Amino acid sequence: MTPARLDDTFAALADPTRRAILARLAAGEATVAELARPFRMSQPAVSKHLKVLEKAGLISHTRDAQRRPRRLVAQPLKAAADWLDAYRRFWEESFNRLDALLDELKADDPLPPSGGPG
Repeated sequence: MTPARLDDTFAALADPTRRAILARLAAGEATVAELARPFRMSQPAVSKHLKVLEKAGLISHTRDAQRRPRRLVAQPLKAAADWLDAYRRFWEESFNRLDALLDELKADDPLPPSGGPG
């Protein structure tokens, strides 16, 4: 995936309405009218969100007589998850090193844990 395509994916995912649309499309294809139904916005406003999602490659549409159903395209989501996964591994390794350091400091501490005033 190109950096520009990854930028488009994250920009599209930044909006809660677009994330909700993707969640709906994960259940199956839907028309603009069906996608607009749960939102308090016009069909043209929903269409603008759909254009952003299409530009990012997250959805596609086909023509079926009068209908133009949209469907989820998962590949850009996988590419974004793979990109984020590198940072997950970074944080896991950092926390593992911190845990090891804390264990080492506990082992080197000559004082027993305090039980309070006695």
